[in-house]
Amino acid sequence: MNSRSEQLKSIDKLLTVMDELREQCPWDKKQTLQSLRHLTIEETYELGDAILDNDLEEVKNELGDLLLHIIFYAKIGSETNAFDIADVANSIRKKLIHRHPHIYGDVQVANEEDVKRNWENLKLKEGKKSVLEGVPKSLPALVKAGRIQDKVAGVGFDWEEPQQVFEKVKEELNELQQEVSENNVDKMEAEFGDVLFSMINYARFLKINPEDALERTNKKFIKRFQYLEQKAKQLNKSLDEMTLAEMDVFWEEAKKL
Repeated sequence: MNSRSEQLKSIDKLLTVMDELREQCPWDKKQTLQSLRHLTIEETYELGDAILDNDLEEVKNELGDLLLHIIFYAKIGSETNAFDIADVANSIRKKLIHRHPHIYGDVQVANEEDVKRNWENLKLKEGKKSVLEGVPKSLPALVKAGRIQDKVAGVGFDWEEPQQVFEKVKEELNELQQEVSENNVDKMEAEFGDVLFSMINYARFLKINPEDALERTNKKFIKRFQYLEQKAKQLNKSLDEMTLAEMDVFWEEAKKL
C-alpha cells in the first residue's frame, strides 16, 4: 500500500489534471454542478454493482470515477470562490469530530446503537427540526424507507425484537389480502406499500440490506433468464414458441449452475 505522502501526492496530481482539463478540454469546460449530477448518480450505482459483485479491481476504478466527480465539483465551486477541495475536506473533518464525542470528547458509549442515537441527537441540536430532514427526497423509495427507519430507530422509536417485526409483516400481508378480496385498487396499493415498508424494517432487524438483497435477486434472475434464452436459441426457437413446461426445464438447469 502507498504511504500517506504518496497518497497526498496522488491527490495533488489529480487536482492538477482537473485544473488542466477545466482550462483546455471543451467538454470539461462546459460542465456545471447541474450537468454533472445525473452522471454522479450513475457512477454511484456502478460502484454499488461492483461492490455487490465483490470485484475489487472494479471497486477501485469506480471509486476513482466518484473521486473525480468530487474533485470536479470542488473545482467548479472554487471558480466562484464558493468553496474548494480544502473547504470540502475541512467541513467533513469538523463534522466527524463534532459527531464523535465518544472519540474526541468525554461521552461514553456502550455500543453501536449508542453511537447512532448520539449522532441523531447532535444533528437536532445543530438546528434540524426533525430527525428525518436528512433523508434526501430524491432517494429511490426502497432506499428511502430504510433510511427513514434507521433515523427514527436512532432516537429510540423502534421495535424490540425481530419477531415483533415479523408479526407486523404478517399483519400487513393479511390486510393486503383483505383489500385484494374486495378489489379496491387504491387500498391495495396502500396496503402493498405497508407490506414493503414492514419487510424493509424486518430486513433491518436481520442485518440485511434490502436494496442489496433485491439487486442480488435481480442479477440471479437475469443470469437464469439469459441461460433460458441461450438454450432456446440453440433449439432455433423463440421463447414465445416454447411452453412453460419446456422453459421450466432450462430454468431448473440454470438454477443448478
